[in-house]
Amino acid sequence: MSNVPARPQASYPQRIAFVAEMAVRLHRYGTTAQRLEAAITALSQRLDLECEAWSNPTGLILSFSEPGKPLGSTDTTRVIRLSPGENDLHKLCEADRIAEAVASGQLTITQGHTALRALDRPPSALASAMQVFGYGLAAAGVAGLWRLPWLDIAVAAATGLMIGLLDQYCARRAALREASEALSALAAGAVVSLVAALVAPLNLNTVVIASLVALLPGMAITNAMNELSSQHWVSGTVRFAGALTTVLKLTVGAVVAVNLLDVLGLEPQVRALRPQPESVEWLSMAVASFAFAVLFKASPRDYPWVMGAAITGYLISRFGGHEWGSPVGIFLSALVLTAAGNGFGRWAQRPGALIRLPGIIMLVPGSASLRGLLTMVQQQDVDAGQNAVLLVLNIVVALVAGLLFGNLLLPARKNL
Repeated sequence: MSNVPARPQASYPQRIAFVAEMAVRLHRYGTTAQRLEAAITALSQRLDLECEAWSNPTGLILSFSEPGKPLGSTDTTRVIRLSPGENDLHKLCEADRIAEAVASGQLTITQGHTALRALDRPPSALASAMQVFGYGLAAAGVAGLWRLPWLDIAVAAATGLMIGLLDQYCARRAALREASEALSALAAGAVVSLVAALVAPLNLNTVVIASLVALLPGMAITNAMNELSSQHWVSGTVRFAGALTTVLKLTVGAVVAVNLLDVLGLEPQVRALRPQPESVEWLSMAVASFAFAVLFKASPRDYPWVMGAAITGYLISRFGGHEWGSPVGIFLSALVLTAAGNGFGRWAQRPGALIRLPGIIMLVPGSASLRGLLTMVQQQDVDAGQNAVLLVLNIVVALVAGLLFGNLLLPARKNL
């Protein structure tokens, strides 16, 4: 959303209603606090409104007034309770396009409302099937990136598909929604442990983590620290607490599954083996990038951008880490992809999130946090937990530093 003023095309209440609905959409599609607030402030200015926006993962407060009117005579405040948003790149791009069209006068406020509500259509059967497929592909891709044996990759892929089906089922059942992560981890832990006990040894925890990769809160942890670093204390704290809760739910589910098998007298056979050649890693990188394009719900026409960003981010991190250490590789990757996202926003006049989010998704510390907590709980090893915390902290600091300096290197003209 650019900042060119536009003549208001509707009444004061109608403009407020449109801006408030746009804020709800941006929140629902996974926009972080600082970017949402900046985007809503810019849109309000173009519609001849003054707006103070405050966002956190579970709500919005929007305070409006009309310029040129006596102080306090037009003050209006909206308090909106919301569930935490999920990344939806297609709908985010559509919302940005609609906001630009309304602000520039190409659409009326009424037409803008209609266009926004058209985004509420339930997903088609094909779209739902693709999401489930994305869970399986992401699990297989990540297992391949870790160079696990073929059996481990196959088990991770099959378990990932099962988790995708279970997640969609829980999303439609209010009673199960809050426990969906624990149920998913329980199912994943049970299936992987059964295979390891009855079929052949597996890299047990690694396969469980790979199968759950779509549920890991690595992006939430990164966004939380990014919000804290931009002085959005409440939003960052709430988002971090939500991510920590997700890790705990996943850990509880996986540990319960292993303990249940122990009660039944089944002992999983564990091996630490990563025999795959480098070619499997490159193939898995392409598979994982496609899976994340699906899971981020990008439009098919944007798949090349999303996949290219994910692959570029991984390659910079891998080779930079090989030369100068993992934190430096992650920092360089986040720096380049943030600047590239801002440049894409300037050039294409579309949200830079299309480049920025997939560019850092393979770098976020979700798997490290879950692995550390699983090891600490299973082995009662506090040192392992401390090492995991330090590893996650190193990754997050490198990511946030890259995001901050990337924005300094090439400032964004579009807030999204």
